[in-house]
Amino acid sequence: MTKKNNLYLVAVDGSEWGERAADHAVGLAQKTGAEVRLITVIPWSGLQPMTLEEISTRPVEREEEEHSAHSQIFGPILQKHEKSGVSMTSEFHWGHPVKVIRERAKAERPAFVFTGRRGRSRVGDLILGSVANSLAHSLGVPIVLVP
Repeated sequence: MTKKNNLYLVAVDGSEWGERAADHAVGLAQKTGAEVRLITVIPWSGLQPMTLEEISTRPVEREEEEHSAHSQIFGPILQKHEKSGVSMTSEFHWGHPVKVIRERAKAERPAFVFTGRRGRSRVGDLILGSVANSLAHSLGVPIVLVP
């Protein structure tokens, strides 16, 4: 179990901004001895499929998303920092990114939450409001917004 305030939670989404957030967290963890936990949230509505096609493809899509998260999002970051000396773990969740990250931060009480200022969807940031912006206003633990 990680000691309180000896954990950095890093929200990543496969974007260059998420990778930069991980780089900053690892750099600081090297100096402080903190553990770094990468987290990604795969948007999933939880709504039940309505057609036969959706019923047959949804579990396959979910498995593909999980595999993709491990290989495309976590893999490059973990490989890049494997010789850093920092203890790193990764976890993915299904749901709304802001809600899930907020819940994980509340449960884990990390010293900091790191996230990139932008994510994979600039259009989504403009229309819906960014995950980083929402977290900055509602998280309840220190947040580092990495440009």
